[in-house]
Amino acid sequence: MMRAPGSDLPIELADARYHVRGSVILDGISLVLGEGPPTVLIGPNGSGKTTLLRMLMGLIAPTDGAVTWGGRRNAPPVRRAIVFQRPVMLRRSVSANLVYALSSAGVARAARPRRVAELLELVGLLALAARPARGLSGGEQQRLALARALARDPQVLFLDEPTASLDPAATKAIEDLIRTVAERGIKVVMSTHDLGEARRLAGEILLLHRGRIVERGPAEAFFAAPRTDEGRRFLAGELLI
Repeated sequence: MMRAPGSDLPIELADARYHVRGSVILDGISLVLGEGPPTVLIGPNGSGKTTLLRMLMGLIAPTDGAVTWGGRRNAPPVRRAIVFQRPVMLRRSVSANLVYALSSAGVARAARPRRVAELLELVGLLALAARPARGLSGGEQQRLALARALARDPQVLFLDEPTASLDPAATKAIEDLIRTVAERGIKVVMSTHDLGEARRLAGEILLLHRGRIVERGPAEAFFAAPRTDEGRRFLAGELLI
């Protein structure tokens, strides 16, 4: 099957390592990510989840090994977007944050007002369009950050702990958005510390421990009967860094 020109999928890591001042953060990661339901990264704090997301996005390069997007190295992140755990809001209105994102993505000026309205409606912030972005609640800011990421019309969306520190209602709103995004054919790759969230959203699970992928497989099978000792210990709350 021919891949669409400029596709960022599949993303492939080949024996990728990442070291910082002698400390091994990622250690020999080989991985292929293609289209399909959300891939959810889980593992103890410090296991390398955020670093792996940043490498898959292209924000950092492997110390050793290689990463390719659609078979290409050094592919600019035109069809990739990432939302961090604590997104920074620009000191302007909700709608102006989106206008800036659309401008940065090269969307024509005439098309921006309609696209702003579409994105704000998608994330449930249309009524707050004129509100200062920095005055939003934590959950609202995270939804705006998702809208800014979607302004790039990404093929792949990376999310780093998207519901950390949010209350249950805000968490549900974000999870509903992630489902909607995935249903539109966008590949979601996210990390979470919340096993309930992983159960609700994941099509497949990647369990990281000490910078290595120690188990990968369908989410339902993983939660029913993990294949590895690390998986069993993690679900029991006994796997520490």
